[in-house]
Amino acid sequence: MTLPTASVNRSSVVRSALVAFCTVLLTPAGLPSLKAADGPTPQALADKAAALPFSASFEKVSGTEDGPYVLHLKNESKDSIKASAKVYPSVSFHANAKERDVPEHVVDSGQVWSISGLAASDKVTVMADGYAPLELTVP
Repeated sequence: MTLPTASVNRSSVVRSALVAFCTVLLTPAGLPSLKAADGPTPQALADKAAALPFSASFEKVSGTEDGPYVLHLKNESKDSIKASAKVYPSVSFHANAKERDVPEHVVDSGQVWSISGLAASDKVTVMADGYAPLELTVP
């Protein structure tokens, strides 16, 4: 069976057009526009919340019911901060909750807020309005 000449010419034209189209897409001139779309926009960076002005330290305690570790958060800002926290235990049992809420607490300037009852590798997320969450892991 032979194909008409018009069909052969049309398929070769379509194939050539497809190759040309792919070549244009993959040229270096087309790549900067793709890379520019991948990165964050300057507006998104400007909208990012400020870091929570707490300095954090962990203390290992023994002989108490407060757990082996206590987290101390010192307010380094000039203003009072109303913050809350969530503790995600490193080991959980099916009968226990997967997270523990620490109620809101107002930390005055220069004061320390202590969160007790922590175990090694627990994760603590501290949150306050207007600030990015502070995520910590117990050593």
